[in-house]
Amino acid sequence: MQKIPVSVVVMTKNEERNIAKCLKALVDFDEVFVVDSNSTDATCAMASALGARVSNFQWNGKYPKKKQWCLEQLPFSHPVVLYVDADEEMTPALAAEIRDVLPRFAAGAGGAFVPFDYVFCGKKLEHGHRVYKLALLARKQSRFLDYDDLDVAHMWEVEGHYQPQVKGETFALRQRMVHNDHDSLFHYFDKHNRYSDWEANLRTKGLMNDPREANVGARALLKRIFQAMPFKAPISFLHSYVFRLGFLDGKAGYDYAVARAMYYWQIRIKTEELQKARLARAGEADADADAVTGAAK
Repeated sequence: MQKIPVSVVVMTKNEERNIAKCLKALVDFDEVFVVDSNSTDATCAMASALGARVSNFQWNGKYPKKKQWCLEQLPFSHPVVLYVDADEEMTPALAAEIRDVLPRFAAGAGGAFVPFDYVFCGKKLEHGHRVYKLALLARKQSRFLDYDDLDVAHMWEVEGHYQPQVKGETFALRQRMVHNDHDSLFHYFDKHNRYSDWEANLRTKGLMNDPREANVGARALLKRIFQAMPFKAPISFLHSYVFRLGFLDGKAGYDYAVARAMYYWQIRIKTEELQKARLARAGEADADADAVTGAAK
């Protein structure tokens, strides 16, 4: 069968534990780019051996960040792009669905949300919170926004937890990709520690949930409602473990719900820390201004 006419982008940095599994699952796609960020392990050599086109991305600390840079700079052969992280794995059912929906892109659709099966503590979760990412894009109709986040000290060159802006219809796929990171839980918590820094910074600036981000159905409204709620940590636990039946996944379902709640707890206390620091700086600035005024008198 002819390969799927979609250009896949896999972004990497020291992913030798994940990259072979990821790339082997993408064999049905016509074109695969691995865009690396100065890996010091065997990631690039392994990717080249598996037939991927390997490029290096050197971030200059400015916009565009990595995903948008890929849209602007890679020599794509196809109008539709699929973003896949190295710890994600394509499934045959999802690949077939992507092939089937390509006529919708030819008719003007802008993007499709991909749902994920999450593997946590070695168990694939069948229930609980479901992650969706706008990963399948009409590249000429899509752009990752320039959030005011360059001053977030512990963030990195890849865009944060937000969806791109797209022109045209967006829709959700039914089949799922698998998220299964072979790195340890240290890697998981380190990554979410960085993301919570990023989200706390944006909350302090009032920049969460930019209305230009693409959404589908009632997701935009539900996100705004959740962002306005107090007590996000316990609410996220109840949503994942009780309302989304995470308890049916046993201990892994409980641990995942707790980890998700802890993420929102981190965001809350980091936001409060940033707000206190901002008020302190404003107070110091006012005191300095008063001192200057007093000296002038």
